[in-house]
Amino acid sequence: MSADNELAERLRAGDATALREAYDRHGAAVLYLAQRVLGNAADAEDVTQVTFVAAWAGRDGFDPQRGTLLAWLLGIARRKAVDRVRAAAREQRATGAAQAQPPAAPAAESPERVVDRLVVADELRRLPEDQRRTLELAFFDDLTHAQIAAVTGLPLGTVKSHLRRGMASLRRRWEVDGATLGSRSAGPSRAL
Repeated sequence: MSADNELAERLRAGDATALREAYDRHGAAVLYLAQRVLGNAADAEDVTQVTFVAAWAGRDGFDPQRGTLLAWLLGIARRKAVDRVRAAAREQRATGAAQAQPPAAPAAESPERVVDRLVVADELRRLPEDQRRTLELAFFDDLTHAQIAAVTGLPLGTVKSHLRRGMASLRRRWEVDGATLGSRSAGPSRAL
């Protein structure tokens, strides 16, 4: 049995010293991943700590047949870092909205606008999972291409390809539906 497997078994059994050893052995890798995703040392340290707390709380969920202890810890760290990025994006949007001058009373949304939103939502559901996820991270979570690559673990070129192909698919659908629904002055980004 390898040292990592023995450590993982002790961790799963509830040995608190195994958690410390896991941190000593893999904490630097977890911190590195968190820094790459977040770009902020303080947030990365917080995510590293949260990762090991989550690993301790969810130690029964570790399955050595599905991967190594390090891979499991990095998976937890990636999810925690993504949560942190999304929370920061939401907070930034909320702060911006609070600082903005309140707009005039909103007019009722036109039937064409409702149809536009439905077309975009329907086409997003039709996209392959990777393309849909990259579009959602780009447009709904306001992440940059580099941040999407860090969050998803995909190469930057693949992220850009997924975004380009996804937008092309949305554009084709838009043009087909636009021909039947009437002319439109803006492309898919208007409804996103």
